[in-house]
Amino acid sequence: MFPLPQELRIGAVRLDFPVVQAALSGYSDTAMRLVARRLGAPYTLCEVMLDQFVLQVRERRKNHHIMHVADEEHPVGGQLMGADPVQFGPAAVRLVERGFDVIDINFGCPVKKVLGRCRGGFHLSQPEVALEIVSRVRESVLEHIPVTVKMRRGIDDSSASRDRFYEIFDGAFHRGVAAITVHGRTVQQRYEGPSNWDFLRELKQHAGEKTVLGSGDLFNAQACVDMLRTTGVDGVTVARGAIGNPWIFQQARALAAGLPLPDPPTLFEQRQVIAEHYALAEELYGAERCVQPMRKFGIKYSQLHPQHEQVREDFCRVKQPGAWREVLEKWYHADAPGVHFEGHEPNPQQTVGQSALAAHSP
Repeated sequence: MFPLPQELRIGAVRLDFPVVQAALSGYSDTAMRLVARRLGAPYTLCEVMLDQFVLQVRERRKNHHIMHVADEEHPVGGQLMGADPVQFGPAAVRLVERGFDVIDINFGCPVKKVLGRCRGGFHLSQPEVALEIVSRVRESVLEHIPVTVKMRRGIDDSSASRDRFYEIFDGAFHRGVAAITVHGRTVQQRYEGPSNWDFLRELKQHAGEKTVLGSGDLFNAQACVDMLRTTGVDGVTVARGAIGNPWIFQQARALAAGLPLPDPPTLFEQRQVIAEHYALAEELYGAERCVQPMRKFGIKYSQLHPQHEQVREDFCRVKQPGAWREVLEKWYHADAPGVHFEGHEPNPQQTVGQSALAAHSP
Protein backbone atom coordinates (compact mmCIF):
# COMPACT_ATOMS: atom_id res chain seq x y z
CA MET A 1 0.00 0.00 0.00
CA PHE A 2 1.24 3.46 -0.88
CA PRO A 3 0.68 6.65 1.14
CA LEU A 4 -2.01 8.95 -0.19
CA PRO A 5 -0.57 11.99 -1.95
CA GLN A 6 -1.63 15.29 -0.39
CA GLU A 7 -1.49 17.32 -3.57
CA LEU A 8 -0.93 16.98 -7.30
CA ARG A 9 1.44 19.01 -9.45
CA ILE A 10 1.05 19.29 -13.21
CA GLY A 11 4.01 21.40 -14.22
CA ALA A 12 3.44 24.88 -12.79
CA VAL A 13 -0.14 23.99 -11.82
CA ARG A 14 -0.41 23.00 -8.18
CA LEU A 15 -3.60 21.26 -7.02
CA ASP A 16 -4.64 20.70 -3.41
CA PHE A 17 -6.12 17.24 -4.07
CA PRO A 18 -5.13 14.40 -6.44
CA VAL A 19 -8.64 13.44 -7.71
CA VAL A 20 -9.63 15.40 -10.82
CA GLN A 21 -12.36 15.26 -13.47
CA ALA A 22 -11.43 13.77 -16.82
CA ALA A 23 -12.37 15.05 -20.27
CA LEU A 24 -15.76 13.58 -21.21
CA SER A 25 -16.90 13.98 -24.79
CA GLY A 26 -20.45 15.27 -24.91
CA TYR A 27 -20.46 16.02 -21.18
CA SER A 28 -17.65 18.06 -19.64
CA ASP A 29 -18.74 21.48 -20.82
CA THR A 30 -18.46 24.60 -18.69
CA ALA A 31 -21.64 23.78 -16.74
CA MET A 32 -20.51 20.30 -15.70
CA ARG A 33 -17.02 21.53 -14.90
CA LEU A 34 -18.27 24.35 -12.68
CA VAL A 35 -20.53 22.02 -10.70
CA ALA A 36 -17.63 19.61 -10.20
CA ARG A 37 -15.33 22.42 -9.06
CA ARG A 38 -17.93 23.69 -6.58
CA LEU A 39 -18.22 20.18 -5.16
CA GLY A 40 -14.53 19.53 -4.63
CA ALA A 41 -12.78 18.83 -7.94
CA PRO A 42 -9.51 20.84 -7.95
CA TYR A 43 -9.10 20.59 -11.73
CA THR A 44 -11.25 19.62 -14.70
CA LEU A 45 -10.78 18.97 -18.39
CA CYS A 46 -12.99 20.19 -21.22
CA GLU A 47 -14.51 17.62 -23.54
CA VAL A 48 -12.12 16.58 -26.31
CA MET A 49 -11.99 18.87 -29.34
CA LEU A 50 -10.76 18.12 -32.85
CA ASP A 51 -7.73 20.20 -33.79
CA GLN A 52 -9.17 21.13 -37.18
CA PHE A 53 -12.45 22.19 -35.60
CA VAL A 54 -10.69 24.41 -33.08
CA LEU A 55 -8.94 26.15 -35.96
CA GLN A 56 -12.09 26.58 -38.08
CA VAL A 57 -14.84 27.46 -35.63
CA ARG A 58 -16.06 31.05 -35.85
CA GLU A 59 -17.07 33.41 -33.08
CA ARG A 60 -20.87 33.22 -33.19
CA ARG A 61 -23.54 33.28 -30.51
CA LYS A 62 -24.53 29.69 -31.27
CA ASN A 63 -20.90 28.66 -30.74
CA HIS A 64 -20.59 30.48 -27.41
CA HIS A 65 -20.39 27.24 -25.43
CA ILE A 66 -17.47 25.90 -27.47
CA MET A 67 -14.08 26.56 -25.87
CA HIS A 68 -15.84 28.59 -23.18
CA VAL A 69 -13.92 29.03 -19.92
CA ALA A 70 -15.53 30.61 -16.86
CA ASP A 71 -13.55 32.92 -14.59
CA GLU A 72 -14.04 30.72 -11.53
CA GLU A 73 -12.90 27.41 -13.00
CA HIS A 74 -9.15 27.95 -13.32
CA PRO A 75 -7.10 25.85 -13.62
CA VAL A 76 -8.84 24.06 -16.49
CA GLY A 77 -7.48 21.85 -19.25
CA GLY A 78 -8.38 21.69 -22.92
CA GLN A 79 -8.00 18.34 -24.67
CA LEU A 80 -7.06 18.01 -28.35
CA MET A 81 -7.48 15.09 -30.73
CA GLY A 82 -6.62 14.77 -34.40
CA ALA A 83 -4.64 12.99 -37.09
CA ASP A 84 -2.29 15.56 -38.66
CA PRO A 85 0.59 16.65 -36.39
CA VAL A 86 0.81 19.99 -38.19
CA GLN A 87 -2.58 21.14 -36.90
CA PHE A 88 -1.97 20.38 -33.23
CA GLY A 89 0.37 23.29 -32.53
CA PRO A 90 -1.87 26.09 -33.87
CA ALA A 91 -4.92 24.47 -32.24
CA ALA A 92 -3.11 24.37 -28.88
CA VAL A 93 -2.25 28.05 -29.21
CA ARG A 94 -5.89 28.91 -29.84
CA LEU A 95 -7.01 26.98 -26.75
CA VAL A 96 -4.50 28.90 -24.64
CA GLU A 97 -5.80 32.15 -26.13
CA ARG A 98 -9.31 31.14 -25.07
CA GLY A 99 -8.18 30.71 -21.47
CA PHE A 100 -7.21 27.06 -21.01
CA ASP A 101 -4.39 26.59 -18.53
CA VAL A 102 -3.23 23.12 -19.63
CA ILE A 103 -3.18 21.42 -23.04
CA ASP A 104 -3.94 17.69 -22.97
CA ILE A 105 -3.35 15.45 -26.00
CA ASN A 106 -5.71 12.52 -26.53
CA PHE A 107 -3.96 9.28 -27.48
CA GLY A 108 -6.59 7.14 -25.78
CA CYS A 109 -10.01 7.32 -27.44
CA PRO A 110 -10.99 3.75 -28.47
CA VAL A 111 -14.07 4.54 -30.56
CA LYS A 112 -14.16 2.82 -33.93
CA LYS A 113 -14.88 5.92 -36.02
CA VAL A 114 -12.06 7.77 -34.24
CA LEU A 115 -9.56 4.98 -34.87
CA GLY A 116 -10.69 4.77 -38.49
CA ARG A 117 -9.70 8.40 -38.96
CA CYS A 118 -6.26 7.83 -37.40
CA ARG A 119 -7.08 9.77 -34.24
CA GLY A 120 -7.09 9.11 -30.50
CA GLY A 121 -5.91 5.65 -29.56
CA PHE A 122 -4.74 4.96 -33.12
CA HIS A 123 -1.61 6.97 -32.36
CA LEU A 124 -0.48 4.27 -29.93
CA SER A 125 0.32 2.21 -33.04
CA GLN A 126 2.65 4.89 -34.47
CA PRO A 127 5.11 6.27 -31.94
CA GLU A 128 6.90 8.56 -34.40
CA VAL A 129 3.72 10.42 -35.28
CA ALA A 130 2.57 10.53 -31.65
CA LEU A 131 5.85 12.02 -30.50
CA GLU A 132 5.86 14.53 -33.34
CA ILE A 133 2.44 15.70 -32.11
CA VAL A 134 3.82 16.07 -28.58
CA SER A 135 6.80 18.07 -29.81
CA ARG A 136 4.68 20.39 -31.95
CA VAL A 137 2.32 21.16 -29.08
CA ARG A 138 5.14 21.66 -26.57
CA GLU A 139 7.01 23.97 -28.94
CA SER A 140 3.89 26.00 -29.82
CA VAL A 141 2.73 27.10 -26.36
CA LEU A 142 4.56 29.14 -23.76
CA GLU A 143 6.82 27.27 -21.37
CA HIS A 144 4.60 27.90 -18.32
CA ILE A 145 1.63 26.16 -20.01
CA PRO A 146 1.78 22.47 -19.04
CA VAL A 147 1.30 19.92 -21.81
CA THR A 148 -0.09 16.55 -20.79
CA VAL A 149 -1.05 13.31 -22.55
CA LYS A 150 -3.91 10.84 -22.11
CA MET A 151 -3.10 7.25 -23.13
CA ARG A 152 -4.35 3.73 -22.79
CA ARG A 153 -1.91 0.94 -21.91
CA GLY A 154 -1.54 0.00 -25.55
CA ILE A 155 -3.50 -1.06 -28.60
CA ASP A 156 -3.72 -4.62 -27.28
CA ASP A 157 -1.85 -6.98 -24.97
CA SER A 158 0.90 -7.94 -27.42
CA SER A 159 4.54 -7.37 -26.59
CA ALA A 160 4.89 -5.12 -29.65
CA SER A 161 2.06 -2.93 -28.38
CA ARG A 162 3.69 -2.74 -24.96
CA ASP A 163 6.99 -1.67 -26.54
CA ARG A 164 5.27 1.07 -28.53
CA PHE A 165 3.46 2.26 -25.40
CA TYR A 166 6.72 2.72 -23.50
CA GLU A 167 8.35 4.39 -26.50
CA ILE A 168 5.59 7.00 -26.50
CA PHE A 169 5.40 7.25 -22.70
CA ASP A 170 9.13 7.80 -22.19
CA GLY A 171 9.48 9.89 -25.33
CA ALA A 172 6.67 12.24 -24.33
CA PHE A 173 8.31 12.99 -20.98
CA HIS A 174 11.63 13.50 -22.77
CA ARG A 175 9.92 16.08 -25.00
CA GLY A 176 8.66 18.05 -22.04
CA VAL A 177 5.18 16.88 -21.05
CA ALA A 178 4.31 17.60 -17.43
CA ALA A 179 2.14 14.56 -16.74
CA ILE A 180 0.62 11.54 -18.44
CA THR A 181 -2.74 9.96 -17.63
CA VAL A 182 -2.98 6.25 -18.38
CA HIS A 183 -6.19 4.26 -18.61
CA GLY A 184 -5.73 0.68 -17.44
CA ARG A 185 -7.55 -0.82 -20.45
CA THR A 186 -6.20 -1.31 -23.95
CA VAL A 187 -7.72 0.36 -26.98
CA GLN A 188 -8.92 -3.05 -28.13
CA GLN A 189 -10.80 -3.53 -24.84
CA ARG A 190 -12.65 -0.25 -25.30
CA TYR A 191 -14.94 -0.19 -22.22
CA GLU A 192 -15.07 -3.93 -21.60
CA GLY A 193 -13.33 -5.86 -18.85
CA PRO A 194 -11.51 -4.52 -15.80
CA SER A 195 -8.97 -1.73 -15.82
CA ASN A 196 -5.53 -3.20 -15.11
CA TRP A 197 -4.36 -1.47 -11.95
CA ASP A 198 -1.32 -3.78 -11.71
CA PHE A 199 -0.06 -2.22 -14.92
CA LEU A 200 -0.51 1.25 -13.43
CA ARG A 201 1.52 0.25 -10.36
CA GLU A 202 4.34 -1.12 -12.53
CA LEU A 203 4.21 1.98 -14.72
CA LYS A 204 4.51 4.37 -11.80
CA GLN A 205 7.52 2.43 -10.52
CA HIS A 206 9.04 2.76 -13.98
CA ALA A 207 8.26 6.50 -14.12
CA GLY A 208 9.83 7.34 -10.78
CA GLU A 209 9.38 11.04 -9.99
CA LYS A 210 7.50 11.78 -13.20
CA THR A 211 3.81 12.63 -12.71
CA VAL A 212 1.48 9.78 -13.65
CA LEU A 213 -2.30 9.78 -13.24
CA GLY A 214 -4.43 6.66 -13.35
CA SER A 215 -7.82 6.11 -14.93
CA GLY A 216 -10.37 3.34 -15.26
CA ASP A 217 -13.14 1.85 -13.08
CA LEU A 218 -13.40 4.91 -10.82
CA PHE A 219 -17.16 4.81 -10.25
CA ASN A 220 -17.16 5.85 -6.59
CA ALA A 221 -15.02 7.68 -4.07
CA GLN A 222 -13.63 4.52 -2.50
CA ALA A 223 -12.30 3.36 -5.86
CA CYS A 224 -10.46 6.67 -6.26
CA VAL A 225 -8.71 6.26 -2.92
CA ASP A 226 -8.05 2.57 -3.58
CA MET A 227 -6.32 3.31 -6.90
CA LEU A 228 -4.07 5.88 -5.25
CA ARG A 229 -3.16 3.50 -2.43
CA THR A 230 -2.65 0.33 -4.49
CA THR A 231 -0.85 1.76 -7.53
CA GLY A 232 1.13 4.68 -6.13
CA VAL A 233 0.10 6.98 -8.99
CA ASP A 234 0.27 10.70 -8.31
CA GLY A 235 -3.39 11.34 -9.07
CA VAL A 236 -6.51 9.86 -10.62
CA THR A 237 -8.96 11.16 -13.20
CA VAL A 238 -12.65 10.41 -12.75
CA ALA A 239 -14.54 10.01 -16.01
CA ARG A 240 -17.93 8.25 -16.20
CA GLY A 241 -18.10 8.06 -12.41
CA ALA A 242 -18.52 11.85 -12.26
CA ILE A 243 -21.48 12.10 -14.65
CA GLY A 244 -24.51 12.86 -12.51
CA ASN A 245 -22.44 12.38 -9.36
CA PRO A 246 -20.25 15.44 -8.80
CA TRP A 247 -20.35 14.62 -5.07
CA ILE A 248 -17.72 11.95 -5.77
CA PHE A 249 -15.02 14.61 -5.28
CA GLN A 250 -16.31 15.69 -1.85
CA GLN A 251 -16.61 12.07 -0.84
CA ALA A 252 -13.08 11.24 -2.00
CA ARG A 253 -11.71 14.19 -0.03
CA ALA A 254 -13.42 12.90 3.10
CA LEU A 255 -12.04 9.37 2.68
CA ALA A 256 -8.55 10.70 1.99
CA ALA A 257 -8.75 12.69 5.24
CA GLY A 258 -9.51 9.49 7.16
CA LEU A 259 -13.20 10.26 7.64
CA PRO A 260 -16.06 7.85 7.01
CA LEU A 261 -17.71 7.88 3.61
CA PRO A 262 -20.27 10.70 3.73
CA ASP A 263 -23.91 9.85 3.29
CA PRO A 264 -25.15 10.25 -0.27
CA PRO A 265 -26.73 13.64 -1.00
CA THR A 266 -30.32 13.96 0.17
CA LEU A 267 -33.06 14.68 -2.34
CA PHE A 268 -33.02 18.37 -1.41
CA GLU A 269 -29.25 18.48 -1.90
CA GLN A 270 -29.64 16.73 -5.24
CA ARG A 271 -32.41 19.12 -6.25
CA GLN A 272 -30.26 22.14 -5.47
CA VAL A 273 -27.32 20.90 -7.54
CA ILE A 274 -29.48 19.77 -10.46
CA ALA A 275 -31.18 23.18 -10.53
CA GLU A 276 -27.79 24.88 -10.35
CA HIS A 277 -26.51 22.73 -13.21
CA TYR A 278 -29.56 23.53 -15.36
CA ALA A 279 -29.18 27.26 -14.68
CA LEU A 280 -25.55 27.15 -15.80
CA ALA A 281 -26.51 25.21 -18.93
CA GLU A 282 -29.30 27.66 -19.78
CA GLU A 283 -26.83 30.51 -19.50
CA LEU A 284 -24.33 28.64 -21.67
CA TYR A 285 -26.61 27.33 -24.43
CA GLY A 286 -29.88 29.24 -24.07
CA ALA A 287 -33.19 27.81 -22.85
CA GLU A 288 -34.01 25.99 -26.11
CA ARG A 289 -30.63 24.47 -26.89
CA CYS A 290 -29.85 23.26 -23.37
CA VAL A 291 -32.76 20.78 -23.37
CA GLN A 292 -30.92 17.94 -25.12
CA PRO A 293 -27.63 18.06 -23.19
CA MET A 294 -29.42 18.51 -19.87
CA ARG A 295 -31.83 15.66 -20.49
CA LYS A 296 -28.90 13.23 -20.52
CA PHE A 297 -27.51 14.82 -17.34
CA GLY A 298 -30.90 14.46 -15.64
CA ILE A 299 -30.86 10.78 -16.54
CA LYS A 300 -27.47 10.42 -14.84
CA TYR A 301 -28.52 12.39 -11.75
CA SER A 302 -31.47 10.02 -11.35
CA GLN A 303 -29.00 7.27 -10.34
CA LEU A 304 -28.82 8.79 -6.85
CA HIS A 305 -32.59 8.86 -6.32
CA PRO A 306 -34.10 5.89 -4.40
CA GLN A 307 -36.73 5.59 -7.18
CA HIS A 308 -34.18 6.04 -9.91
CA GLU A 309 -35.93 4.05 -12.64
CA GLN A 310 -39.09 6.17 -12.50
CA VAL A 311 -37.09 9.39 -12.22
CA ARG A 312 -34.95 8.37 -15.18
CA GLU A 313 -38.07 7.74 -17.27
CA ASP A 314 -39.41 11.21 -16.51
CA PHE A 315 -36.11 12.89 -17.34
CA CYS A 316 -36.10 10.94 -20.63
CA ARG A 317 -39.42 12.58 -21.51
CA VAL A 318 -38.16 16.14 -21.10
CA LYS A 319 -38.48 17.76 -24.52
CA GLN A 320 -39.44 21.38 -23.83
CA PRO A 321 -37.55 24.21 -22.10
CA GLY A 322 -38.32 24.28 -18.41
CA ALA A 323 -39.92 20.82 -18.38
CA TRP A 324 -37.15 19.55 -16.13
CA ARG A 325 -38.60 21.71 -13.35
CA GLU A 326 -41.71 19.52 -13.43
CA VAL A 327 -39.49 16.48 -12.79
CA LEU A 328 -37.91 18.22 -9.81
CA GLU A 329 -41.33 19.16 -8.43
CA LYS A 330 -42.58 15.61 -8.82
CA TRP A 331 -39.61 13.64 -7.48
CA TYR A 332 -37.64 16.08 -5.33
CA HIS A 333 -40.45 18.01 -3.61
CA ALA A 334 -39.87 16.32 -0.24
CA ASP A 335 -36.54 15.63 1.36
CA ALA A 336 -35.36 12.04 1.85
CA PRO A 337 -32.05 10.13 1.87
CA GLY A 338 -30.38 9.56 -1.46
CA VAL A 339 -28.51 6.42 -2.52
CA HIS A 340 -24.91 5.77 -3.48
CA PHE A 341 -24.35 4.82 -7.10
CA GLU A 342 -22.13 1.75 -7.20
CA GLY A 343 -22.59 0.29 -10.66
CA HIS A 344 -21.15 0.95 -14.08
CA GLU A 345 -22.38 3.29 -16.75
CA PRO A 346 -25.08 1.32 -18.64
CA ASN A 347 -24.03 2.64 -22.06
CA PRO A 348 -20.38 3.73 -22.04
CA GLN A 349 -20.51 4.84 -25.67
CA GLN A 350 -22.64 7.78 -24.55
CA THR A 351 -19.44 9.45 -23.33
CA VAL A 352 -17.87 9.25 -26.77
CA GLY A 353 -17.40 12.46 -28.80
CA GLN A 354 -21.07 13.28 -29.40
CA SER A 355 -20.35 16.98 -29.73
CA ALA A 356 -16.62 17.11 -30.33
CA LEU A 357 -16.68 14.58 -33.16
CA ALA A 358 -19.81 15.84 -34.84
CA ALA A 359 -19.66 17.94 -38.00
CA HIS A 360 -20.05 21.40 -36.50
CA SER A 361 -20.68 24.22 -38.93
CA PRO A 362 -17.83 26.67 -38.24
